[in-house]
Amino acid sequence: MIRKAIIAVRRLFHTHRARRRALRIAVLVCALALLPPAWLFVSAGDRVAADTADAPKAPVAVVFGAGLWDGEPSPYLAHRLDAAAELYDRGKVRALLVSGDNSTKAYDEPTAMRRYLADRGVPAKRVVRDYAGFDTWDSCTRAKKIFGVHRAVLVSQDFHIRRALALCRAAGIDAYGIGVPEPRSASWYYGGLREIPGAGKAALDAIFTPAPRFLGPKESLPVAR
Repeated sequence: MIRKAIIAVRRLFHTHRARRRALRIAVLVCALALLPPAWLFVSAGDRVAADTADAPKAPVAVVFGAGLWDGEPSPYLAHRLDAAAELYDRGKVRALLVSGDNSTKAYDEPTAMRRYLADRGVPAKRVVRDYAGFDTWDSCTRAKKIFGVHRAVLVSQDFHIRRALALCRAAGIDAYGIGVPEPRSASWYYGGLREIPGAGKAALDAIFTPAPRFLGPKESLPVAR
């Protein structure tokens, strides 16, 4: 009987210790998972505005691609481009750099973006296309290394803009952002959920600063008045 009691106590002790160890591991994992989003929040600071009227002046606005629907900008991309056109109309920026995917001849995001802006009164000569903005880090590093961007206003949705800001600042750009507000629809929540793993990748990009998929010759921006 005593032996059985001792065995039971030992099992209880080991079980309790195992639970404590598992709890510590779970807390550590949660803490590590929260570090990248916290870094994005702190890095962006007060550099995000929701209204183009509140944006600082800069030579250029960088607009990140967000997909095409039947060759035309998706609703999210159209909202980004509308905000970029407002920045230009308000005299906040002198040029627009539209960065997107042109990995195939049949899919030309930057050209569709420029066409949309031209239809809204932005002179085509003021819109420069970056055909190799395959992700946020590539867009930021190419803006710096290819187009010589040193200061910019970034344009994206409110759930993505802090990651864009953190990455462009890590790439060496003095960046500010317009976080275009969107209705809290299923698409908005999906975009927000994508930012959780996106924050982790952003942290790795900022630490290791990988080269973009494509570089190429330097290009100039029409920032002269």
